[in-house]
Amino acid sequence: MLSAFDIFKIGIGPSSSHTVGPMRAALLFARSLEQRGLLERVARLRVDLFGSLGATGHGHATDQGVILGLFGDAPDTVRPETVQPRLEALRRGGTLMLLGTTPVAFDRVRDIVFRGEESLPEHPNAMRFTAFATDDAVLAEGRYFSVGGGFVVEGGQAVAQTAAVAVPHPFATGDELMAQCQANGLSVAALVLRNECAWRPEAEVRAGLLRIWGVMQQCVRRGFGIDNPLAAQALPGPLRMRRRAGELHRELLAQAGAADPLAAMDWVNAFAMAVNEENAAGGRVVTAPTNGAAGVVPAVMHYYQRFVPSASDAGIVDFLLTAAAIGMLYKTNASISGAEVGCQGEVGVACSMAAGALAAVLGGTPAQVENAAEIGMEHNLGLTCDPVGGMVQIPCVERNAMGAVKAINAARMALRGDGSHYVSLDAVIRTMKQTGEDMKSTYKETSLGGLAVNVVEC
Repeated sequence: MLSAFDIFKIGIGPSSSHTVGPMRAALLFARSLEQRGLLERVARLRVDLFGSLGATGHGHATDQGVILGLFGDAPDTVRPETVQPRLEALRRGGTLMLLGTTPVAFDRVRDIVFRGEESLPEHPNAMRFTAFATDDAVLAEGRYFSVGGGFVVEGGQAVAQTAAVAVPHPFATGDELMAQCQANGLSVAALVLRNECAWRPEAEVRAGLLRIWGVMQQCVRRGFGIDNPLAAQALPGPLRMRRRAGELHRELLAQAGAADPLAAMDWVNAFAMAVNEENAAGGRVVTAPTNGAAGVVPAVMHYYQRFVPSASDAGIVDFLLTAAAIGMLYKTNASISGAEVGCQGEVGVACSMAAGALAAVLGGTPAQVENAAEIGMEHNLGLTCDPVGGMVQIPCVERNAMGAVKAINAARMALRGDGSHYVSLDAVIRTMKQTGEDMKSTYKETSLGGLAVNVVEC
């Protein structure tokens, strides 16, 4: 059984599968060297990036994530403002401090090999780490797969985020979740909270979720340029894309009180764009369930906080618990990896999570929550992942805003009904998985199709 803290993880941009996952994999490999007593014998390292990681790794800062993991950094604790100075020091000195203690000769261009034309059969996001001794003998090798949302599989074995425990209300499908809620007279949030308490006390669960919310809020503030002068700069990379969230925020503040029936939509756009521009700049974000889709859930949560008079911290906790339950269903039964199923597995899943969660905190029944989540995905089916230049900028920033607006509409549609509907959440999850399997690889985070080949990079 997954935990809400598996679905919502604090990390850095620009990508959970292409930055956060490789960072975790590199850290796992470095720690394995230490555990086996090999650290002091390492003279050289090589990292091979296959498939989608090799094809779009430059734009997604995969090599940067790998280096940070070898340094000994973890995604939730690394300080984003220290990253570029340390990478520049490595470039000048040519020495990488493995786990912060052991000097190893390292050249970013020579020792990280992008093999976008090759794929390993297990998953399109594959990495191979090799450590060499002074005589070039292989000391150790490890294969890792970044399977979406920062989750990592090591040589066929999933790396657990949380310890395996027996939870009081296990569920693997939407039908099972609904049956558990009905049998126990619980909301989705209350049921998931009981499960979370199998890992940690309730007070700790609530505090942890409010910390997640705090990181989301800080991300929006930084995206708006509040206490963040870097927000005035263009996003990194050859596109030199202008950040727009800060300007939109200032305009909305200046127009406060004006008679505009759609002002709430402008605010939702601003919230989502702020998060994803900050993510694209390598800032601190929360995977929700991925970095590429990190703006949808926070935008809808900010909508709830700003425009729903009854909003409260208790509602925020219920929102995150409900969204997590929906994310667990997609992670368990399909995929949240753009490289595996396209952007329907990222922004589509985030839209589904946010729709169900908003329906819940607006007073919806479990059946209405399930209906809202289904609507959120049904109208994202077939959504491709075709980032221009392999960067989470075009179409990703605007796509998060669109996903957030869709989520709000899906929740409102579900709340106008009684929860009964023809297409179940389980059916739409199966359909999403099948659609992803049928989708050409050129539309699955390779930057070989779609907008990526029809928009000229400047």
